[in-house]
Amino acid sequence: MSDKQSPFHRVLTPVDFLKRTAHTFPDKEGVVYGNTRYTYGQFHDRVVRLANGLKVLGISKGDRVALLCPNTPPLLEAHFGVPWIGAVLVTINIRLSASEIEYVLRHSGARALFVDTEYLPTVEKILPNLSDIGTIVTISDTVSGPPSQYPDYETFLEQSSGIEPEIAVEDENDMVSVNYTSGTTGQAKGVVYSHRGAYLNSLGSCLEAGMNSDSVHLWVVPMFHCNGWCFTWAVTAVGARHVCLRKAEPAAIAKLLLEEKVTHVGGTATVFLMVTQYMIEHNMRFVEGTNVWLGGAPPPPALIDRVESLGGVVVHSYGLTETYGPFTICEWHSDWNALPLEERALLKARQGVPCIASHGLRVVDREMNDVPRDGSTLGEIVMRGNNVMRGYYRDPDMTAEAFKGGWFHTGDLAVVHPDGYVQIKDRSKDIVISGGENISTLEVENVIYQHPSVLEVAVIGTPDEMWGEVPKAIIDLKRGSTLTSEEIIAFCRERIAHYKVPEYVEFRELPHTSTGKIMKQVLKKEEQAARDR
Repeated sequence: MSDKQSPFHRVLTPVDFLKRTAHTFPDKEGVVYGNTRYTYGQFHDRVVRLANGLKVLGISKGDRVALLCPNTPPLLEAHFGVPWIGAVLVTINIRLSASEIEYVLRHSGARALFVDTEYLPTVEKILPNLSDIGTIVTISDTVSGPPSQYPDYETFLEQSSGIEPEIAVEDENDMVSVNYTSGTTGQAKGVVYSHRGAYLNSLGSCLEAGMNSDSVHLWVVPMFHCNGWCFTWAVTAVGARHVCLRKAEPAAIAKLLLEEKVTHVGGTATVFLMVTQYMIEHNMRFVEGTNVWLGGAPPPPALIDRVESLGGVVVHSYGLTETYGPFTICEWHSDWNALPLEERALLKARQGVPCIASHGLRVVDREMNDVPRDGSTLGEIVMRGNNVMRGYYRDPDMTAEAFKGGWFHTGDLAVVHPDGYVQIKDRSKDIVISGGENISTLEVENVIYQHPSVLEVAVIGTPDEMWGEVPKAIIDLKRGSTLTSEEIIAFCRERIAHYKVPEYVEFRELPHTSTGKIMKQVLKKEEQAARDR
């Protein structure tokens, strides 16, 4: 008898979370979006209809199904309906440019695309270049316009069977999703998640966040980012309430925090700098004890202080797209509560220790030796475990490079404190992290190099109060050429996502090494010195 036929084995898949919760809490409110409210029984029925509708379209095991959609119920439903039939979910960042969206759809080989009507004009521009996509379904939410030639999502569900199909997952190591990240090369890489990894990481997040069936989770983290840090599945696992939000604007977030009595919310430091500022200006506070899970970039201690002074409790986590989102957490010790607020904030700003579902975490030197626990010796963070990606989709060479020595190399530089807690001190290579979004400087440079007046360019990060850091382009023009900052910014905005466009542009000669390479470290030091003056 094989394990799969035995009484002591069950394939791990996050799809099972919905089946269990719908059985246990069929009449409990599960999904809220504006005036729309679904019970878990209704949520389950919509997911089943989505799964059956995909089967009618000819979507089967291993096929990729893409969604270009903000944090509305259809995107949440796809996290269960797509993998239910063994297909693979591809969630696309709604902030990408048309060419970037085209690349993701082409590289993933998506056979079907579900698109919110706000983004349909962009899709129609690139559709002639996408031969693999056989079906487009539109999601009509807030944008009105002429009738679409494509089927509507709600009609698609209504016309599908409500009879629950078998979950078509035979191997828990099969792909559940492919999440695209810019990484360090500028070209998007498809990060492969497995059913097993998603299942275990979701359960770990439930435990770390202290969620249960009375919890209420507000969707600020984009579901297209690491599948919402796997909280799409985690919230469902415990039968908590999902509160969907189309646009993560401070006023809307603050309003829902109070109206829906939110107990759990996550996001980047940038988002909560804006939210807490809005709350202060409008004399608002969190529901006492609200779990505010911060990730994406190290939060400044001042933000931690601000959140907790307004009644929230900060949970600081660190991870990457390659680790299903959260991998470490700054696990709190009760005896730290007696420390002064400023000291507590500094402790909580550390990246911490592995989450419950994480196991392998080290900070190593170039020979893969562990650095001492002295809080000062820098090393690279490496990871291994069930919640490390299976690899980069259709890119064995990049996968092998990332997994050198049997560990996933993050490229992040950190120290280890005497208590074993890890703290990031720098980012390797040249990634700019702006508002939690990774921006490849090489990608931006490649765009600027397309301008006929540009001789050389280097893009670096420069500090920014709102976004943490933003890109700055330092350009050496060809002899006799003239160019303005506004012209370069406009040139970039036509070719890449707007959040990747340089905020500042400087024209001057660039420093080089003896071999002719641009000395970015020199530029970074000069930029920091100029900012410090």
